[in-house]
Amino acid sequence: MPAGRRTTKWLWRWRSNPLRRREDVLEAWLVLAVWAIIAVGGTLAGVVTAHAADDVFAQQRAERVPVAAVLVSDTTQSGAKNYYRALAEVRWTLPDGSSRTGNTLVDTGLKAGSHVVVYTDARGELATRPPSRSAGDVEAAVLGTGAALGVTGLVLGAGGLARLRLDRRRARRWGREWAMVGPKWGHKTG
Repeated sequence: MPAGRRTTKWLWRWRSNPLRRREDVLEAWLVLAVWAIIAVGGTLAGVVTAHAADDVFAQQRAERVPVAAVLVSDTTQSGAKNYYRALAEVRWTLPDGSSRTGNTLVDTGLKAGSHVVVYTDARGELATRPPSRSAGDVEAAVLGTGAALGVTGLVLGAGGLARLRLDRRRARRWGREWAMVGPKWGHKTG
């Protein structure tokens, strides 16, 4: 055979071949199904997850509003640790005029009476700051990628286990056939 010539054949598992076994055909269909599920299912899982996350972030941006609040107690850096934010009590006023207090993270080094901005939900309760549009897009993309990779990993794992079972089945069959043919060969070696 000339050097550099390709010896593999495309779609060899589907070709008519006297040595082809049922397990070979099953394995070929299994590999095709695994890659099709990865291509379609992984993409679909990624897109659906990214859209769902984007909807949640948009809803958070719509529901949460910034509110001016007053710091009730000082925030100091604790000990030798150099924290940028600390948990502190704040007081804010709702649109109906009532006052509420709660604990939230604020910058360290602020004195009582300092003005800070907190975010509240529709009920007037403290909430985390919603992600910006660009930060939400990045997080949605990361979550979508993670979902696609998760589906890919599950499908590859299931396909690998199925191929392992087919390999074991193929080896058992070869063993049975060799047990029938092997003794007929004898020890005649030239």
